[in-house]
Amino acid sequence: MKLSVVVSLYNEEDNVIPLCEKEYAALEGIDYELILVDDGSTDNTVENVRKVANERTKLLIFNKNHGQSTAMQAGIDAAEGEYIVTMDGDLQNDPADIPKMMAKLEETGLDVVAGVRANRKDGFVLRKFPSKIANWIIRNTTDVRLTDYGCSLRIYKKDIAKNLGLYGELHRFIPVLAKLQGAKMTEVDVQHHARIHGESKYGINRTFRVMADLILMIFFQKYLRRPMHLFGGLGIITFFIGFVIDLYLVIYKFWTGEDIWGRPLLLLGSILILAGIQFITVGIIAELMMRTYFESQNKKVYRLKETFIGKQKA
Repeated sequence: MKLSVVVSLYNEEDNVIPLCEKEYAALEGIDYELILVDDGSTDNTVENVRKVANERTKLLIFNKNHGQSTAMQAGIDAAEGEYIVTMDGDLQNDPADIPKMMAKLEETGLDVVAGVRANRKDGFVLRKFPSKIANWIIRNTTDVRLTDYGCSLRIYKKDIAKNLGLYGELHRFIPVLAKLQGAKMTEVDVQHHARIHGESKYGINRTFRVMADLILMIFFQKYLRRPMHLFGGLGIITFFIGFVIDLYLVIYKFWTGEDIWGRPLLLLGSILILAGIQFITVGIIAELMMRTYFESQNKKVYRLKETFIGKQKA
């Protein structure tokens, strides 16, 4: 199987039939499979897929809504293609861009080709402006230099996609997760269409969830395999500041004979000492959990790109 196209669906009853028809037309001549993941739709999405599905179409149906990340992960788990494409099912992504992206992936030998919505057909205030701010923040905090993190249309080599590990709402940070595996990526401009049917599942209210996930991504990037470097460092600094404050007050007490009990500075020093101890303890626990995670499942902290063995001399 050359290509697997994974599409997540949630209440897209008016979009799935034209979506499938566009997929079939765009991918003609390619050895592909179309994997549609219904994320607990409450309308006629599933029934409409059944009407139009051909022998290359696979429909995965959730018993309830689990979220886009889980839907993407389920589709990726079921994919058998050498390359895996992810995209939304709202007809804003265009399947006609997929062959171009696959050609780019094969031509460059990279691991990921990400789409950039060059002429985005969304409202400026509620969609474009918050997206520009989010893209800027993610680029500068994770140092993964992509233009458009919000575009779901991407193509991956199979080994990269299969090891993304999508949980919660981390689909927005797929490029960062791919980068953690050492993936090399590039971008291409893709088409973007205005939504004709249904309602967008995204809004300004997702901003706080994105920021929370961003903190998690920064932790994954810098400290996943060495959490003690974060918590231990914070603990040592905090403990040292608290110790210096309390030592100063003890010396001041013996030097002047004045009462130091009840002083805010004494309370601050004591709190910092306790906080330092707690940070260090959390670091030790996190380090043990990380080791258990890797060793209990025989996971490796590294990923080999290839192994080369030289020829024997005659």
